[in-house]
Amino acid sequence: MTSQPTGVGRQWAEQLLSQIKADYSLPQLKHRPAFENRNGVLVCQRCQQVATAQLPDGRHYCRQCLVFGRLVEGDQLFYVPAQAVTLNGAKTAKLTWTGQLTDLQTKAAQQICDVIQTQQTHVLTAVTGAGKTEMLFPGIALAMQNGQRVCIAAPRIDVCLELYPRIQAAFEHQTIMLLYGGQTAPYKDAALVICTTHQLLNFYQAFDVLIVDEVDAFPFQDNPVLAAGVKQAVRPQSALIYLTATPTKVIQQAVQTGAMTTSELPLRYHGYLLPEPNCRPLRGWQQQLSRQRLPKRFLQDCRRCLAQQRLLIFVPRVADLQPVQQVLTAWLPDVALLTVHAQDPDRLAKVAAFRAESVQVLITTTIMERGVTFQNVGVLVLGADHRIFKTATLVQIAGRAGRQKAHPDNPVYFYYQDYTLAIQRACRQIRHQNQKGRRLKCDV
Repeated sequence: MTSQPTGVGRQWAEQLLSQIKADYSLPQLKHRPAFENRNGVLVCQRCQQVATAQLPDGRHYCRQCLVFGRLVEGDQLFYVPAQAVTLNGAKTAKLTWTGQLTDLQTKAAQQICDVIQTQQTHVLTAVTGAGKTEMLFPGIALAMQNGQRVCIAAPRIDVCLELYPRIQAAFEHQTIMLLYGGQTAPYKDAALVICTTHQLLNFYQAFDVLIVDEVDAFPFQDNPVLAAGVKQAVRPQSALIYLTATPTKVIQQAVQTGAMTTSELPLRYHGYLLPEPNCRPLRGWQQQLSRQRLPKRFLQDCRRCLAQQRLLIFVPRVADLQPVQQVLTAWLPDVALLTVHAQDPDRLAKVAAFRAESVQVLITTTIMERGVTFQNVGVLVLGADHRIFKTATLVQIAGRAGRQKAHPDNPVYFYYQDYTLAIQRACRQIRHQNQKGRRLKCDV
C-alpha cells in the first residue's frame, strides 16, 4: 500500500486545509500569517505583492496569486517545514547518463558544482544548443548525494515537458516529480522536482538547490510574483542558479554589482557556430495572405529548404496560422503540415508528431521559440518585424536550427517589411556570440 505524501516543503491557503489533510499525512504542520503589515500596507506572504482588493466586509485579499487559493486578511498560510521529513533515496542518487561532456562543458559543470557547494547565486549564460541541461547533471547528482533537495523550474510547460524525460533518463533510479498547471498526476514527495515557475508559489523554503531555466522568457521576465516565488521556494542557505542564452538587464546588473557570479559558454556542444540569420525584405505579404497567396520568394525558399530538412515556420499571430497553412498546402501538396499555438487542445500531440518526424512542416507562434529541440530543422520567421518578435525571441527562434552535429548549418530566415531594431540586435548578438566562439576554439 502506497503511503500518503507528506507535503514536505509545500504550502497551502487556509481554505484548502481540509482538502489537503485528506491527501497528505502532514507531519509537523506549521503556519504563519498570510499577510504582513509593512508601513501601513498589507503584503501577501505568498507572492510578496500589496493586497489592495477588498471583500464586501472590508477585509483585504490578494488578487495576484488567487489561482493558488484565496488569501484573506486574517488568514494563515500552512506549510510543512522541509527539515521535518527525510526524503528517501536522495543520498543514493546515481547519475545513469552515459554521455560525455566536452572540455568546455566540463568546466561549466564544475562551476555549477562549486556554486552548489558554496551556496551562491549564479547565472550560466550559454548559447542555444550548448547543452545546458547535460551540464547540470553532475551538480544535481552531487546535491542529492549530499542529501539536498533540487528543483528545476522553467516558465513554460513545453520546456518542463522537454526536460522531464531527459532528467528521468539521467537519473533512472530516482523519483522525480513533474508539476505544472492542469496536470492530473497526484503529487508525490521527491528529492528532485521539475516544475513551471508558477508552481514555485506552492513551496516554502523547500529546496537546497533551485535552477531556473530560460529566465529571460515570458511570463517569468519582469514578473514580480514569479520572482517572489523563486525567493520563497529556496531554503535560507541554498544555491540559486539561473540559465539563459540572452541575459536580462537585471541579471547583467546583478553580475556587475557582484550580487551574482557568472559563467559563459559561447559554443554549442558540437563545436559549430550558431547559424546566422538571412534577412530578407518581403513587401506586402500580409495583403497577399488575405488573398490566399504568399510571395513567391518565400514559397521558393520553403521548397528549397525542404529538400534537405524539415521546417519550423513562425508567424506573429494565431490568426496567421491557418491562412499560411492553406497557401503552403496548395504550393506543397505532398508535404505534411500542422499548425500549433499555446491554446491548441492538440498542442502536445502535434509537437510529438513533429518530433517523431511524421510531419515535415510545423507552423507555429512564439510558443515554440525556446526549450524544444527537433532533429534537422530549418527556421523561417514570417513577419519578423512584428512587435511580438523581440530581440531575445528572435535569438531563441534562430537557436532552434543547427542543434545536431550532423546538421549544424540548418538555415535561418527572417522575413520582414521593416528592418526593425529587434532584428538588427538579434543578428548582432548572434554574430557577437560566434566571434566569442571562434576565439574560444582558437584558444582550446
